[in-house]
Amino acid sequence: MSKIEIDMVTAEFFDAFDNRGGKAADVARIRRLMLPGGVIVSTGPEFTVYTVDEFIEPRQRLLNDGRLVEFSEWETSQRTEIAGDIASRFGDYRKSGILDGEPFEGGGTKTIQFVRTSEGWRIAAFAWYDHS
Repeated sequence: MSKIEIDMVTAEFFDAFDNRGGKAADVARIRRLMLPGGVIVSTGPEFTVYTVDEFIEPRQRLLNDGRLVEFSEWETSQRTEIAGDIASRFGDYRKSGILDGEPFEGGGTKTIQFVRTSEGWRIAAFAWYDHS
């Protein structure tokens, strides 16, 4: 059951950025998916460490102000290891959208650390590296 629950949290995480078909991206839901003190890291091209709110605010604006439209991001492969109340997921993803009127596609790798809380599995940290 834990793997199914982790799959569901991960799918909801990726879905938070989706604004295809004119729907509003719900990046703010990441606050519910993550622990309040969660850590988010982008490894490149510029190494950046974010708090949950520092991560959400600019993405919410970008995905809802009309600059980035028809955007989605999805896992293409993953492996998840679970040990009691902790889990680690390592996976590749793809993304596509239209940024400032120009179509783009890309992808990368994400690692997500999970912990089981009294409310279910939550993300404690995630980091990503964009390949393109």
